[in-house]
Amino acid sequence: MRWNLPNIVTVSRVPMLFLVVGLMWAEWTYAATAAFWMFIVAALSDWLDGYLARRSNQVSTFGRFMDAVIDKVMVLGLMIALVNGDYFGSLGAAAMLALLAILTREFGMSGLRMIAASKGIVVEADSSGKVKTFTQLNAIGWLLGARMFREDFGAAFGTGDQIIIVAVHWVGVGLYFLSALLTVTSGVSYLKRHAHVMAD
Repeated sequence: MRWNLPNIVTVSRVPMLFLVVGLMWAEWTYAATAAFWMFIVAALSDWLDGYLARRSNQVSTFGRFMDAVIDKVMVLGLMIALVNGDYFGSLGAAAMLALLAILTREFGMSGLRMIAASKGIVVEADSSGKVKTFTQLNAIGWLLGARMFREDFGAAFGTGDQIIIVAVHWVGVGLYFLSALLTVTSGVSYLKRHAHVMAD
C-alpha cells in the first residue's frame, strides 16, 4: 500500500466523520453550521479521491477497498448520530427501524462479498448501490442543513419563512426513508444475482 494523495484523501474521511459527529453534539454557536460544511467537504472528498486516482493513474487495490469501507463507515456513523441526535422528532422510532434495516443490509452484503472473495469471485457495486449511496448522502446533508438553519440562522427567517426550514427538514426525512428503501431493495437485487456463491 502506498500513501499517495488519493489514498490520503480517502482515509481523511475517517477523522472528518469524528469531527462532524462531534460538531453535531456541540452546543456552541455555529456548531451546526460547521457540522454541515464539514460534511459537505467529506462528501466531496468521496468524489475527489477517485478523480485524483484516475487522473494520476494511481488506482490501487487498497484505494478501491478502503473507499468502499470508509464510505459505509461514514454514512452509517452519521445516520446513527442523526437518530441519536433527535433529528427526526416524532419519527425517531421509525428512523431507528430504518437504520436497523440499513445496517442489516450492509453487514449482509459484506458477508456475501467475503464468501464470494473466498471463491475468487468479485461482487462489484452496480448502479443501484451507487444511487443508494447518493440518496443517503443527500438525506444526511438536508437534515444537517435543516438543523443549521434552525439553530444558527433561525432569527434571520421571519415567522412566515419558518416553513422553509420545515420544508428542508422534511426533504431530508423523506430522502432518509427513501434511502432505506433503496438500500433494502438493492440488497435483495444483489442477493438474487449472487446467491449462487452461497450454494454450498
